[in-house]
Amino acid sequence: MAAKPATAVRKVSGQPQEQPAASSLAERVAALDWAAMASALDRHGCALTGPLLTVAECETLAASYPADAPFRSRVIMARHGFGRGEYKYFAYPLPDLVLRLRTALYPRLAAIANRWNEAMGIAVRFPDDHGDFLKRCHQAGQPRPTPLLLQYGPGDYNCLHQDLYGEHVFPLQATVLLSDPAAGFSGGEFVLTEQRPRMQSRAEVVPLRQGEAVIFPVHH
Repeated sequence: MAAKPATAVRKVSGQPQEQPAASSLAERVAALDWAAMASALDRHGCALTGPLLTVAECETLAASYPADAPFRSRVIMARHGFGRGEYKYFAYPLPDLVLRLRTALYPRLAAIANRWNEAMGIAVRFPDDHGDFLKRCHQAGQPRPTPLLLQYGPGDYNCLHQDLYGEHVFPLQATVLLSDPAAGFSGGEFVLTEQRPRMQSRAEVVPLRQGEAVIFPVHH
């Protein structure tokens, strides 16, 4: 749905794999076609970034999962009726890559969130700086970080859900696929469902590529 930043081509398992240009993560985020992504969010309820993280960055984050140090808690989804598989919430200090990605995405997403709230007559506005939003959350008794890393095995899945953690909820989320669907697994599509008053629900299936993010609303 969104235009892609400049890419280079890398061979993986004999197939061309698109890679982000060799630039800082902040530069890659700035280079995304935010006008097209905002339009896609308005029309479809989600937007794709195109290649955002490199293969090396994806592999580094995925390889951190077995360790204890970067995380504050582990959730086995089947124990809670959430599906099958598991995930871990990152602890502070966040891994550098997660911190830089969240910091770079936030101002662009805050502009979209503020425009949506104005259109819906919602008084809440989000500050331009992510640190200021974190201060708002911490002052309201929401001090824990919410970025998480999910791990799925054969037959695992995540039930349809919304990630609502407290009074102060940022209305847009970003999910990045770290594994390579061309080489590592089949299935695993990202599914969104829109519940529409007096109409049947509408499903949106998003087949992500490695290193690509999908941006979508948390609630409305």
